[in-house]
Amino acid sequence: MVRVSGLASGMDIDQIVSDLMKAERMPIDKMKKQKQTLEWQRDDYRSMNLLLSDFNNLAFNMTLQSSYSSKTVSSADETKVKAAATSSAGNASYTLSNVTMATAAQTISTSIDSSMDPTKSLWSQRGSMDSSVWTEKTVEQAAITLSADTSTVKLAKGAVSAVNQNTGTLNSISVTTDGTSKAYTVRIGTVAGTINSNEVFINEDTGEMTFGTTLTSGSTIEAFSYQQNVLNFSMTTYDSTGKATGNIQDGGSTPFEFDGSTSLNTLLTQISNSKVGISAFFDEGTNKVVMTRKDTGNLSSVDSPDGSNMVFSGAFLTTGFLQLAGDAKGTDAKFTLNGLETTRKSNTFTTGGVTYTLQNNFTGDVRVNISNDTQKVFDTIKDFVTKYNELIEKINGKITEERDRNYQPLTDQEREKLTDKQAEQWDDKAKSGLLKGDTILSSGLNQMRSNWYASVSGVSGAFSQLTDIGISTSANYSDRGKLVIEGDGTKLKEAIEKDPQSVMDLFMKSGSTTSEKGIVRRLRDTITQTVSKVEQRAGRSTWTSEQFLLGRNLKSVNNQITSFESRLTQVEDRYYRQFTAMEKAIQNANAQSAQLSQYFS
Repeated sequence: MVRVSGLASGMDIDQIVSDLMKAERMPIDKMKKQKQTLEWQRDDYRSMNLLLSDFNNLAFNMTLQSSYSSKTVSSADETKVKAAATSSAGNASYTLSNVTMATAAQTISTSIDSSMDPTKSLWSQRGSMDSSVWTEKTVEQAAITLSADTSTVKLAKGAVSAVNQNTGTLNSISVTTDGTSKAYTVRIGTVAGTINSNEVFINEDTGEMTFGTTLTSGSTIEAFSYQQNVLNFSMTTYDSTGKATGNIQDGGSTPFEFDGSTSLNTLLTQISNSKVGISAFFDEGTNKVVMTRKDTGNLSSVDSPDGSNMVFSGAFLTTGFLQLAGDAKGTDAKFTLNGLETTRKSNTFTTGGVTYTLQNNFTGDVRVNISNDTQKVFDTIKDFVTKYNELIEKINGKITEERDRNYQPLTDQEREKLTDKQAEQWDDKAKSGLLKGDTILSSGLNQMRSNWYASVSGVSGAFSQLTDIGISTSANYSDRGKLVIEGDGTKLKEAIEKDPQSVMDLFMKSGSTTSEKGIVRRLRDTITQTVSKVEQRAGRSTWTSEQFLLGRNLKSVNNQITSFESRLTQVEDRYYRQFTAMEKAIQNANAQSAQLSQYFS
């Protein structure tokens, strides 16, 4: 539609229409403010639910026995025995005496040739070991396409043998360049010497190929196979039940394979990192290899005739190089506990809920005392009370916050006239009091107060209500139900010391009815119900608008806004049509006036 904007009348039609539309837009501005208020109210509800859910998670920990049954342990001499107790441990004293600590099985190799360098490849030092330790393995070398001009190329593996499984000897290697293939005669050794143009030298230690001519980029070294020298051996260890720790398919042993380019240090490190459970290292001072079980105790096969804790197979470990003895045995820990002579595989063991760690051998007595950790239980309850007080303070703050109706949500036009700081301050005022007097939250708070103070029926001990253990309501009305621990907490500590079971029941007792449930279980039931009611009103972030009340209200307002905006478009078009008609009428009148004036001139 063509709009004529004041050409004939001289009027600012756009400004006039804009001013007229301001009045027309007043209802939609009100709707948008209503929408913003609903969104803020929804977010406030969800923030309250987050607080309640976080407290509910904390309350779950208060339903665990460990929160009330913490133990403190003292050892008369921690240089000899350390101890720790679980909540199931009884309050008692234990005496350990005549302690001999468990040891781990260990075996040491014979001295290795002093020229052996543990950081260099084993194949390059093969003269220091018997040839029986080596096994040949076929390696299928894939074709190699060169990305640059070069005369040296590395094989996938080192420790190369001159003997080829298929041809008897690796006679030649073919290289294809621009469709033309050329065969290079192979020499394998450790010293290259002079390499002829039709030769390729392979360093058997490193696996590096050196061609007698430079190969151009794009050339392809065709696939071939070669023999590599590897070390194959296995180890067998056992757990505390006498079962082999290795693979069932390998008869319980753990197999190892290393190519000849591996150094001794690397080989021993990989053994130490494996599941065989052995710590292995090379000692430069004695030129010996030491292998020690990581677990202590006499750990051998249930079927072993000699009780060996470690069984070695393969010439590298046995006769061909290290000559490790397989009859090494660990020893079990031996001690007397409260007059009972007993043994354990490990120096750390648990009995009666108490975990002991033996530190040294000794013949005298060391007493270990187990008692309730009153301070830790007190701190746990005190922290829970503090978190509850913080929760109700925040919720009370929301439901008692005054609503300042002089501050309504800003429209886009109103926000543009303010600075960012002013707009932020305005929003804070406009958001205030959106949950004032909310019945769901206030009812939840009232029910939680009742949960705290109602007696717990069926408690077997001395305490059936909160005041019995020195926790009561603040006398200050403005605190709105906050809890206080009387005095310096002496009464609560005495209750924990006197009857910890009764204190635990008071908080976490299970029951089929509310009166039979402990305080914390009641609180969790109330919180769960309150959270559910709030969700029915304000939903979750993952819910659709149809699933909660405010969402449905927001959807209704959005539909009204959409419908009204469509109507405003029609109204604006009508105004422009009317002004356009006026402009055309003025133009026609002006034209007629000009024509009449010609007749009188």
